[in-house]
Amino acid sequence: MIGGNIVRRRLAAATAAAAVALVVAGCSTSGGGTNTPNAEDTGPATLTFWNTGSDDEATVMQAAADLYQQSHPNTTIKVQAIPWDDGHARVLTAAQSRSGPDIISGGLSWGIEFGKIGGMVDLRDFGVTSIQPQIEPGVWKSIVSTDQKVFGVPMDMTAYLLYYRTDLLQSAGVAGVPKTWDELTAAIDKLKAKGVKTPFAMTWGTLGWLQYFNFLKEAGGSLYAPDCSKPTIDSDQAVRALQFMADLHNRYGAPQTEPDLAGGLDKGDIAMVTGGTWNVNAIDPSHPTVKGKWATAALPAGPSGPGSFIGGRIIGAMSYTRYKSRAADFIKWLYTDPAVNAVQTAAAAKGILWLSPRADMLPKISARDDVKTALSDVFASAEGPPNCPGWEQSQAEVEKKIQSVIVSKTDAKKALTEAAQIMTSNLSQ
Repeated sequence: MIGGNIVRRRLAAATAAAAVALVVAGCSTSGGGTNTPNAEDTGPATLTFWNTGSDDEATVMQAAADLYQQSHPNTTIKVQAIPWDDGHARVLTAAQSRSGPDIISGGLSWGIEFGKIGGMVDLRDFGVTSIQPQIEPGVWKSIVSTDQKVFGVPMDMTAYLLYYRTDLLQSAGVAGVPKTWDELTAAIDKLKAKGVKTPFAMTWGTLGWLQYFNFLKEAGGSLYAPDCSKPTIDSDQAVRALQFMADLHNRYGAPQTEPDLAGGLDKGDIAMVTGGTWNVNAIDPSHPTVKGKWATAALPAGPSGPGSFIGGRIIGAMSYTRYKSRAADFIKWLYTDPAVNAVQTAAAAKGILWLSPRADMLPKISARDDVKTALSDVFASAEGPPNCPGWEQSQAEVEKKIQSVIVSKTDAKKALTEAAQIMTSNLSQ
């Protein structure tokens, strides 16, 4: 997922999903309702692929689809862009009506969500899980349901990085980029004393659960128990993480509204800022005067070590498609060297930093050495969203509890206890 719109995808309520499940259960599929090839799956065919994201990203995926067609002349794949703002709702409608695209990409949790209501193909039936050893473990964990079904596999990845002005840190006497929470707060104090307007800021969900997820991981906490049996967001580690996040805002001056990452770095108003990986290729073209003055690093480690949230998109096949085996074959093919190279080449031409889920492809991206090093450090310990039931329905209310601690100075333990109650309620549904 490029563009950081993950926090705006949650458009369907749990009650709507339940209604859809009833509709889906009572409908027949256009492909016969089985996971086996049918008569329509042997001749020339055109598959529609809804790619959630920008037009440029659809163009990137079309380059891969065109290359696929060269070795599979009977299969044409047409990629269409659908926006993040209503992509979730459109795919939900397609699942409900059992008509629409054959293949979709979307948020990491979409496969589990739509698969649960019968809207997507379990790709295990087509051997797609053979690609698992190639994939970053932290992102694979997020896309497998608790009953081990795989309705979508990672298509690309994003993660948090720390962007910083090397010259501002040097002039403030900060010896290198902060690598721990203590070093971060010490650097903030030095930059503040030097007159920097905003020593530290956070983007990509400034007050949201995504940002909190980073601190939670760094503090040794988690949202749920490993087996999804209960929420653990009210643990001592979780409280410590939230209190530190609140302190960064209320004690150390991090803005509570999302700042302009590239513009702030360019003007020197911001010395350090967290943000998504899509910023890497966007800063210099939009603000050429800051070129050569900024660098990247992994987020500072907390008491239990490093941590970062992995975002991105899954790709999967809709359950009603007539071309299940072809869709699955294309999905597997996207993990081959020719496919990854085609995607990364097309992305680079559009100024997009495309991060393949294949761990071995990271050194081959077109990026500066500091970016490659930072990404390598990040993905060594990063994790995606939880795969636990009810998390989609809980996010909005949990986020309000997090924000109440930062904005209204609610007690962190109280807020997270209430968040755990919300998550428990949704977990049992």
